[in-house]
Amino acid sequence: MKNFIEVGKTEEEQAEQIKKWLKENLPHIIIGITLGLGGIWGFDYYQVAQNEKAIQARINYLSVVANPNNAKVLTTLKQDGGAYAQQAELVLAQQAVIKGDYQKALALLLPLTKSENEFLMHNAKLRMAAVYLEIKKPDEALAILDDNSNTAFGTLYDNAKGDAYFVKGDFDTARKHYQAVLAQLPRESKLFNLIQMKLNDLN
Repeated sequence: MKNFIEVGKTEEEQAEQIKKWLKENLPHIIIGITLGLGGIWGFDYYQVAQNEKAIQARINYLSVVANPNNAKVLTTLKQDGGAYAQQAELVLAQQAVIKGDYQKALALLLPLTKSENEFLMHNAKLRMAAVYLEIKKPDEALAILDDNSNTAFGTLYDNAKGDAYFVKGDFDTARKHYQAVLAQLPRESKLFNLIQMKLNDLN
């Protein structure tokens, strides 16, 4: 669109020019405004819909925590996918362990060890290792703990590896992992005292 006012013309000529410009370009202006507002409204609607979906997923997750046998809610969570669905799987795995159904717990946890959510992934690996140790399979526990490139989980991995080597009867290696945990923990940590007790038992 060209400039609709030309300097040097009289006010009447400029007014006439504005009218002519609006007549020629009004459809474009209306379309532009409509598209602009539509885009803003569409984005806002998408944001609201996403927020409502997240809130509902949270409610469903809490329902599963309160009642892990609620199959209908669990099915809805799985269909929606996302982090809450995976967290619900962690809850179900925990319930399976409480009931002594270790194979079911392992089956629930295994897919989570490949989760893109790093926290869930490490959580699932540590829980799988704990289940393997519960059923006296330390080698399987060590295998699931083998790959840990995230130092934030270092103490938890060293603790679990120490437990696995303890079950294997390799007390020297267990001691090294427990000592590695102590080196990374502040003395006021509750885990510090627990690891110190394990070392005392080894000594």
